[in-house]
Amino acid sequence: MTIEDIALQMTPGIGIKGAVHLLERFGDARSIFAATADELAAKAGLRPDTAQLLVRRKGFPAAERELAHCRRNGIAAVASTDPEYPPLLREITDYPHVIYIKGCVEALSARCISIVGTREATPYGQTACNRLVGGLAERIPGLSVVSGLAFGIDVAAHRAALEAGVQTVAVVANPLPGVTPAQHTDVARDILVHGGALVTELHSQSKQNGNFYLARNRIIAGLSAGCIVVESPDSGGSLFTAHCADSYDRTVMAVPGRITDRASAGTNHLIRNRKAQLVLTADDVIRELMWDLGENPATLRAKPPTPELTPDEAGLLGCFRTDDPLSVEALGELTGLNPGELATLLVGLELAGAVRQLPGNRYMKL
Repeated sequence: MTIEDIALQMTPGIGIKGAVHLLERFGDARSIFAATADELAAKAGLRPDTAQLLVRRKGFPAAERELAHCRRNGIAAVASTDPEYPPLLREITDYPHVIYIKGCVEALSARCISIVGTREATPYGQTACNRLVGGLAERIPGLSVVSGLAFGIDVAAHRAALEAGVQTVAVVANPLPGVTPAQHTDVARDILVHGGALVTELHSQSKQNGNFYLARNRIIAGLSAGCIVVESPDSGGSLFTAHCADSYDRTVMAVPGRITDRASAGTNHLIRNRKAQLVLTADDVIRELMWDLGENPATLRAKPPTPELTPDEAGLLGCFRTDDPLSVEALGELTGLNPGELATLLVGLELAGAVRQLPGNRYMKL
């Protein structure tokens, strides 16, 4: 990380998407500041006034103050061009170029699962959260539970991770080293003591206006391989997090609730509308994320025996020539089968453990 990385963030007129655009054109922050105004305008399409702000290094005084703040408070500033930057977060289209981390930087690059939900959690939601986290902690080495340190399900997820002895990452909507809400300062301290991390995209000079929560939720989704919504009413930040996760092609899961419970209305609708996979146990989550097929499957579950397939099923399986998923439409074009025949064969392949259905009516060979 260089002072240019923070200065890019501090330059007026360069927002999140503007920084991403410039980095795509020039490769790194140093190259951006080394460019002339004409090069910035020609290569990145910047307006002349914005280009001049970069050329005149208007963001550097604030960047120097920010580096001093980070040193005083033990905060690591990590740029998207650094090897320590979380690889999953770097994949999203609106990634923050610089993130500020207190605690274990490596926790953000572990096997991350985000767990979010309503601020008005019920005993049912808290119990479901505890069981999911406890089950995952027993089965998944290197697990890291990501949430937003908010009231309700978020803080329940952090506490469950601490109880289970796994790392947890709190993404906060305020500059570090403080946390919001202040009532969860003790939980934040425990997160750091037990090898977790606090993370934000906001520098210490950010103006606090209460509008950073939705932007924070995209980072929760971006850090994680999958997102579990435990409880949510019909609207709320957790549904926005699920929407972000879906737009980033991450697996969205939801815990069902009673149809009469307001706190489960949002999760039930996600499941009904096929926006989320229904999960009841840690095993369900592991299967959805295909973590049972990870680098060391022996630590998770026994590998199933090679399935015995019919000639037609074997022929359909042969259409999967790579590890990339295929849609039902693509399989129909490749095989010439009608929808009914294709559906029957796909069910047979699923039962044999040869393919798995993914969101969007797609299938992946196992």
